[in-house]
Amino acid sequence: MSVDWEVEIVECGDIVQDEDDTIPRVEAERRWNHYVELADSVTGDEGPEGVAAIVSSLRVQYDYGAYQSAYGALERFPPADLGKGIILAANELTRIPHDQSGDVILTLVRSPAGAAEAFNEVIKSFPGDVRNRIRDIVDFHESDEWLVEDEDKGIIKVPRE
Repeated sequence: MSVDWEVEIVECGDIVQDEDDTIPRVEAERRWNHYVELADSVTGDEGPEGVAAIVSSLRVQYDYGAYQSAYGALERFPPADLGKGIILAANELTRIPHDQSGDVILTLVRSPAGAAEAFNEVIKSFPGDVRNRIRDIVDFHESDEWLVEDEDKGIIKVPRE
């Protein structure tokens, strides 16, 4: 995939919401379909940058099922690329809706060995404010959301500042 694909999937991830009457329905549907096509085209060979683009594309609360293709695409990446790519999108991960960040983090912790380890290693080199925001997201999901199962807790290890 190209850098153009990375930019395009991020832009297309801004799925038109039902209450947005500024975009004609036909155009909204075309954009939704194009996002799904982009996500479905992922082979897993796009590297950590491809993972980061997908995570960055998960921008709206209501995706009307389009993001299922993105989550499926994340599962096609080698574990180390998945872990590195998710942390490359650290800033976006802290800004996307909680349902989307929870699904991404759950995908990470339930991936084969190597994914969470890569994430945990790379996060150590990030500035303290970024680590703290990621830690807050993980704490939130471990306490009340996506990572409440005992087997999902404690896998992501973000050092505190």
